[in-house]
Amino acid sequence: MTAASHEITVQTRGDGDVLDLTAQVTGFVDSTGVGSGIVAVAVVGSTAGITTIEYEPGLVADLRKAFDRVAPSGVAYEHDSRWGDGNGHAHVRASMLGPSLTLPVVQGKVELGTWQQVVLVDFDTRPRTRRVVIQVLGE
Repeated sequence: MTAASHEITVQTRGDGDVLDLTAQVTGFVDSTGVGSGIVAVAVVGSTAGITTIEYEPGLVADLRKAFDRVAPSGVAYEHDSRWGDGNGHAHVRASMLGPSLTLPVVQGKVELGTWQQVVLVDFDTRPRTRRVVIQVLGE
């Protein structure tokens, strides 16, 4: 059994910025030589999340609008009352999306559909430097 970890750092613009991490994830998996196993991708922090989407401008805009409807900014959040930082909506959105994603590795490749990319979504109210951990387990 092989276990390998890698960390990348990305710059975001905040406010629903969506970054495509697919090349970094698949490149690291390729470098490990793992033929069969899993890859986990996790963002460190409580105001960003990881998922898969078809990374194209229309769907990126749709995703942002969906989160605006579900957990809008500009409304009262208890978090904001307690801490005064105005990013309660970012914490709620990130909690709904989740901080990590696990995908199968089959015959040395990450199993992704033709139009499926691994993305980080940063919900915070300002640009951030985000740490993303990629971990591969397998043989």
